Amino acid sequence: MNILLIEDDQIEVLKFKRTIDSLEADHEIAISENGEEALRYLEELSGLPDIILLDLNMPKMSGLEFLSILKQDSRFKYLPTIILTTSINRNDLLSCYEIGIAGYILKPLKYNEYMERIRCLLTYWTNNELIKP
Repeated sequence: MNILLIEDDQIEVLKFKRTIDSLEADHEIAISENGEEALRYLEELSGLPDIILLDLNMPKMSGLEFLSILKQDSRFKYLPTIILTTSINRNDLLSCYEIGIAGYILKPLKYNEYMERIRCLLTYWTNNELIKP
């Protein structure tokens, strides 16, 4: 799968890459540090990522702002976008689903739990008919 990870915390990026490496899966990962960078990346890309993993708390443009712009664009609105965040704010959760996300995953503190959640997430989306060629 082609994955776009939108995350400003470099430790979280390293944790995600380490998890992907441990799964020994053949996933391509593109990283954007904020929503503005991610929108530029999508505009310049010849194809589309299979899924987007999006943090909510980022500089320049929040995850919610990015999501609102993404889902208003006919080219991108059906891209499965999964929130990967530490926010337990119920309003964030509801706002994201209203805009049109495919999932909302809390980042656990323990690495083993994080790794298991990412493994389950990627297993599901690897088998999902929406992204199969």
